[in-house]
Amino acid sequence: MPSRQRLKIFTGNANAALAEEIAQYLGVSMGAAKVGRFSDGEIQVKINESVRGADVFIIQPTCEPVNEHLMELLVMVDAVRRASARRITAVMPYYGYARQDRKTRARDPITAKLVANLLFASGARRVITMDLHAGQIQGFFDIPVDHLPGVPLLAQYFMQQQLDDVVVVSPDLGGVQRARDLAERIGAPIAIIDKRRPEPNVAEIMNIIGDIRGKKVIMIDDIIDTAGTITQGAEALKQWGAEDIYVCCTHPVLSGPAVERLAKAPIKEVLVTNTIPLPQEKMFDKVKILSVAPLLGEAIIRIHEDLSVSKLFD
Repeated sequence: MPSRQRLKIFTGNANAALAEEIAQYLGVSMGAAKVGRFSDGEIQVKINESVRGADVFIIQPTCEPVNEHLMELLVMVDAVRRASARRITAVMPYYGYARQDRKTRARDPITAKLVANLLFASGARRVITMDLHAGQIQGFFDIPVDHLPGVPLLAQYFMQQQLDDVVVVSPDLGGVQRARDLAERIGAPIAIIDKRRPEPNVAEIMNIIGDIRGKKVIMIDDIIDTAGTITQGAEALKQWGAEDIYVCCTHPVLSGPAVERLAKAPIKEVLVTNTIPLPQEKMFDKVKILSVAPLLGEAIIRIHEDLSVSKLFD
């Protein structure tokens, strides 16, 4: 079994608090590194300890500002590769650019594939991520990808709440599998909001498929960005007779008017994880944050010790 002494954890500036939690869970010290800027804004990385022959995990979600944090990750990977690390794993709890995963119009980029290429070119030889916007993004990589689901964590929380008469709702047709997974874990039926999206970040509710009248509703998504879909869905569910509405997601992007919309919407609780750090200005009364540090820590241990990661979810 490999020694934990050869396990190194580093982080950029994207989510240092999560990286510290993971290091504490693993019982190792954070790697000595400084990620700063030159006077013109270029990223400057200094790795202040030896990584020769080490199994290096760099924890860095590519959240806002996305381009800054992505570039930090690439430069850090390059730095430890050139310092002779044995293996480099990019731990990206939130994978930015995942929504640009296919061509929907002529001349569209496929940026999710571009990011995969950049990670490989920089020297990453494995990726750990959570709840990709589209599962097929794993196929954009020519290296192993450990795709961890957030649903078991969310389901565990709702089981502890002991809610009765619950229906799990998918906010769109694309999220039905995620909703079904949560529903099976907590023993509830599902319903679906049928909507159309005339343009990015704009959604129109068309119909609700399923019985939600008088029920406690849990609406689940992978990402809440501007919260337009979620808040429109909550208003429609309330009009159709839902009793209490809970909202949950893995990645709380919460950009633009999201916080204001969620605060005003007929939602009892917004359950999110800390794949993305929530600054104080994005905190509000309804939000509840679950930590993904134990899950990511277990995945890191299993990869380091060459054990099965999928066993975590059996």
